[in-house]
Amino acid sequence: MESVRCVTKRFETTSGVQIEADFWGEKSEDSVVLLHGGGQTRHSWGSTASEIAKKGWWAISIDLRGHGRSSWVPNQHYGLDGFAADIDFILREEEIVPVLVGASLGGLAGMYLAGNLRPKSIRSLVLVDIVPRMNRTGAERVKSFMLEHLQTGFATLEAAAEAIAAYNPEREMPTGLEGLKKNLHKRDGRWYWHWDPAFLETSNAKQRVEMQDPEFLNSLCLSIAVPMLLVRGRLSDLVTEVEAAEFLKEFPNASYVDVSGAGHMVAGDKNDIFTKAVIDFLDTVID
Repeated sequence: MESVRCVTKRFETTSGVQIEADFWGEKSEDSVVLLHGGGQTRHSWGSTASEIAKKGWWAISIDLRGHGRSSWVPNQHYGLDGFAADIDFILREEEIVPVLVGASLGGLAGMYLAGNLRPKSIRSLVLVDIVPRMNRTGAERVKSFMLEHLQTGFATLEAAAEAIAAYNPEREMPTGLEGLKKNLHKRDGRWYWHWDPAFLETSNAKQRVEMQDPEFLNSLCLSIAVPMLLVRGRLSDLVTEVEAAEFLKEFPNASYVDVSGAGHMVAGDKNDIFTKAVIDFLDTVID
């Protein structure tokens, strides 16, 4: 089986935040940056980064601030401006203008980066089950799942797997539990999600207003001049057919893929189909 070289790097941004990322394949102007969703880590993409690299692209999967092995922020600043600034720092350091693939929170950070912070920083934007006018009921269900075991954690990896299965019953249960260890960390004999609880704490409510403001988010997308692709999980209740149709009406030049059998966590639910959709889109953006 063909293998792809993966190198892990750690960056310290100008604001002092430590960001960790995996770099797949050989350095190239043709680059893809993968940004995970809230409460996930850079390992949530399955084999996507490796498969993209096999096609000749330089794939970079990043742990957002407060997630995975990137540092928790002492001042608990988890607004879109902070997430976008971290990504922009890495793009400048590596001197790349990539295709940005963002799932949920990662997609919102991509909107802010390309629609506000630095419009010419990316080549195109892939939104993975996220749109400016998301379904509020679905968004609240995601938040409830993240909060449910936030403080108590899990006694075993099996308990964590069962919680994920209850939230996402359509996904097949994994045959092994080793992969879960990349999204959890062990403390005092229990397993906890690998992200800063402050990300969802009430004290940060003001920072999250922008993430929940459809008019603000829509204005960001209206300012984005690069090609966009929306990849929706057909079973998603955060981006239903209604929200997808509204997005495509507002942005008729955007491409669209509807992944059958996938929910909000598209890459994890149907990784092969998701990866093919991204690679097919990459073929359209090559100069």
